[in-house]
Amino acid sequence: MDFWPEFLASSSGREFVAGGFGGTAGVISGYPLDTLRIRQQSGHNGSAFSILRNMVSKGGFASLYRGMGAPLASVTFQNAVVFQTYAVLSRACDSSDSAKDPPSYKSVALGGMGTGGLQSLLLSPVELIKIRLQLQNTNQSKESGISPSKVVKNIWRKEGLRGIYRGLGITVMRDVPSHGVYFWTYEYMREQLHPGCRKDGQESLNTMLVSGGLAGVASWVCCYPIDVVKTRLQAQTPSSLKYNGVFDCIVKSVKEEGYLVLWRGLGTAVSRAFVVNGAVFAAYEFTLRFLFNNENVQIQETI
Repeated sequence: MDFWPEFLASSSGREFVAGGFGGTAGVISGYPLDTLRIRQQSGHNGSAFSILRNMVSKGGFASLYRGMGAPLASVTFQNAVVFQTYAVLSRACDSSDSAKDPPSYKSVALGGMGTGGLQSLLLSPVELIKIRLQLQNTNQSKESGISPSKVVKNIWRKEGLRGIYRGLGITVMRDVPSHGVYFWTYEYMREQLHPGCRKDGQESLNTMLVSGGLAGVASWVCCYPIDVVKTRLQAQTPSSLKYNGVFDCIVKSVKEEGYLVLWRGLGTAVSRAFVVNGAVFAAYEFTLRFLFNNENVQIQETI
């Protein structure tokens, strides 16, 4: 009965809950653009608008949210873990003796990189399932109406644990540097837009949205070619095996479609990143403030 009050009384508990709300806001706000990005990366020709129109005409607006159940359930938890882990690691990497001062930018980047590596273990299977669901009714997959649980059972039956973690290595290669850039950009931009806010936490909603959006854009730009390769590797099934690894995927993709294939869908990804991460950080910061202020009110009432 006393678990939640005690959990929320700790800084790590508040970071966990606030991160969860941020993850939920991010998934809901950006999922249609994420589905569009996956289809562009996997080899669909045509403009973003034509692909989007084709998806809606064949499957209705619901097709834009196909497969959202898995990431919505997991990303909420994953994002909670990410923000909690980042808070711990950024503090652990900081040499400052004062707990009141915010972590240095170097500590922020190192904490973000460590967080990216750890969260890949959870994120890789989730993204694999999401990609398989998003590619239903395409030339990569002829399956239709398959639920997330059915996808998991099919992968486990045909490929085992190795299949569930297909693409783990390249997910780590993507997430370690991108998370370092992600958190560094957010902390740097919020301080530039509202000097002193890293210490007093009093920035405006616009500062949160813009800083979070720019952090998302920067993290995607720095790792986008790796993400294209990851999508193509995870879209494969044992019956449609085309690439034998990361290097083979890069060579074959560039040979068949040119170097620009490594940047296909970047516009969609950047647009989505700005919207999603603005929502993520705004929800995170507001939830954190609410929990912190609520704790202060409870303390004052007790006194």
